[in-house]
Amino acid sequence: MRINEIFCSIQGEGYFTGQAAVFIRTSGCNLACDFCDTRHEEGTEMSVDEIVAEALRHTPRHAVLTGGEPSLQRDLPQLVGALHGAGFFVQIETNGTRPVPPSIDWVTCSPKVLEKTVVRKPHELKVVFEGQDLEPYERMFDARVWCLQPCDTGRATLNRELLDQTIEAVLAHPRWRLSLQTHKLIGVR
Repeated sequence: MRINEIFCSIQGEGYFTGQAAVFIRTSGCNLACDFCDTRHEEGTEMSVDEIVAEALRHTPRHAVLTGGEPSLQRDLPQLVGALHGAGFFVQIETNGTRPVPPSIDWVTCSPKVLEKTVVRKPHELKVVFEGQDLEPYERMFDARVWCLQPCDTGRATLNRELLDQTIEAVLAHPRWRLSLQTHKLIGVR
């Protein structure tokens, strides 16, 4: 598998915000979102055993498979099985354009291109909000947790406007909850 980095931090977004986790960031993505804030192009080839050994160097037993797009990795089902065998709860953060192994404990789908999205019943739907209509998401998905996250544009004034719009949207659509990128707010990775 091509791995960009493995590190321990606090989950900064979505349902598990504030929980300690081991992040396994894969390399590569099948989309090119202009607002992507993750450098995931570089990477090192690692075996499933090497990845699990590195994850076990950290205390948390919550593994977050992220990227890039982790579903592009051919050995993803084997990695999920090995992480379970080592005692990890496994979460994936995916753009939803490719199927994910059914054995994953928690699927967080953050769709970027609705027409390409095949993951329709995630545990958690996390939409990067730029003022778009929420109704298509509500029609298309069946999720336990609905998160609306203001897009981070890198421009303070626009970010504040998007935050205000996101709050208004959550107030108007109570199924959704506000998700902030708290790791950025508190200055952790």
